[in-house]
Amino acid sequence: MRVVKYLVLVLIVLCLVVVGMANRIPVTLTLFPESLVPFTKFNASVTLELYVVIIAAVAVGLLLGFIWEWLREHKHRAAAVKHRREKDSLAREMKKLKADKPEGKDEILALYDRKPAA
Repeated sequence: MRVVKYLVLVLIVLCLVVVGMANRIPVTLTLFPESLVPFTKFNASVTLELYVVIIAAVAVGLLLGFIWEWLREHKHRAAAVKHRREKDSLAREMKKLKADKPEGKDEILALYDRKPAA
């Protein structure tokens, strides 16, 4: 399984290198289109190579997707924690009840023997 994992990682890195070599053209990214600059009085721009833009967009998309899934699955994780605590509590109670069980006697007779005389 470890070999398959490393093989997949090598293929991903190889694909990223090929995309990077094929897309070395510099592109300019601007914050607003030119038609909005008179209204905003501010326009930031940066020039990067295209492969940097592509890889950054994929990384940001993956990060947002992971965060979205983590938030969406919160209710499932909370329910799992609740069930685990309940299971642990029941296990402790069962262990205590087994420890209180009288040895060699029937449970009903043991309860009758414990009962105070009226």
